[in-house]
Amino acid sequence: MNLTPMVGDYTLPRVTRLETLEQRQLAELEIPGRAGSLFQDLGRGPTRVVIEGSLFGDEPGTEFLTSAREKYLAAEPLTFVSDIATGTELQYVLIERLHVQAAASAPDQVDYSMWLVECPPPPPPPDLLGGIDTGLLDAAAGMLDSALGALDALAALGNVPDLSDRPNRWPALWMR
Repeated sequence: MNLTPMVGDYTLPRVTRLETLEQRQLAELEIPGRAGSLFQDLGRGPTRVVIEGSLFGDEPGTEFLTSAREKYLAAEPLTFVSDIATGTELQYVLIERLHVQAAASAPDQVDYSMWLVECPPPPPPPDLLGGIDTGLLDAAAGMLDSALGALDALAALGNVPDLSDRPNRWPALWMR
């Protein structure tokens, strides 16, 4: 098995241990007076991956720390590729934890652990118009253009009186 996983576009160096945890989510329903319980299957939980490794030398350690911390702080789903994920639906992950350790007994060595958790990207936003025929919107826009064109044609014919300042006489006509 190849122990060179990739998180995003970064190949994790010198991996010494790679572990996955897949767990089914069960709700326990206790029944009074009965030995045992009933369980409701709530589906599988997110797959988790633990990656451990060691780096030797200042330059590889600094390069790894910079890249890993950038990805951790971004908190965005990253692609994940590894042989250990074969047969799973694991495709995108978030870096849940990043543990880096250096010891005085080995000053040129940096040990790291990464905890990854499955995190698919969010679904695309819903189509707000749904199944509405957009031809109706085009027809309404065409009618508006026609009405505005008719008003422009009337204005071009001559002086159109402004009727907005005259008192409303319609109620008086209806009263007779």
